[in-house]
Amino acid sequence: MFTGIVEGIGRIKRLTAKDADAIIEIETDINLTDVSIGDSIAVNGACLTVISKDRQIFQADVSAETLSRTTLKLLKAGHKVNLEKSLRVGGFVGGHFVLGHIDATGRILSQTKKSGSLILAVEMNENISRYIVEKGSVALDGISLTVNKLEKSRFYVNIIPHTAANTTLVMKKEADPVNIETDILGKYVEKLLQSPRGIDKNFLAEHGFLDK
Repeated sequence: MFTGIVEGIGRIKRLTAKDADAIIEIETDINLTDVSIGDSIAVNGACLTVISKDRQIFQADVSAETLSRTTLKLLKAGHKVNLEKSLRVGGFVGGHFVLGHIDATGRILSQTKKSGSLILAVEMNENISRYIVEKGSVALDGISLTVNKLEKSRFYVNIIPHTAANTTLVMKKEADPVNIETDILGKYVEKLLQSPRGIDKNFLAEHGFLDK
């Protein structure tokens, strides 16, 4: 579990194929002293498991599934990535709950400067558009952002100067791909609504939302 608040930027040292999977090695200035083998770190929004580390470098497994659904397969030595350590119990949630499970990749369509901010238009697969709502939350490359505007196959987000200075989004160019994770809440609601029984007053009462 993550919050979409990037803790630092890492630099790819290598991405090594391992059959259909891969091992990624990342150098970073974030504090790794509280990270243990087996812990999770979000790399551009994708939840990865740490398999080795020293003071400034860690390695993580990348499954074939993750490679197929994310932009991680495009990474090369020297590329920079957003990093966030997993949320600790009692930790501050500054963004929104992010699972690190990428739904799809999108593409930067345009970048427009407005005052001190940067407005990004992002093209998305229409299969995930139903989970994105105006003024709702979305994670781009692991960054918790608010959807300013929504169209059929694109949405717009506002990048404030602090976010631009502390993440890789300012490095993006038009047509560059990004990882997209939608808010998990919409997926659960959709599944409940599709259940054979549906949602009625009895269902809500049985699950503690209404008094019986």
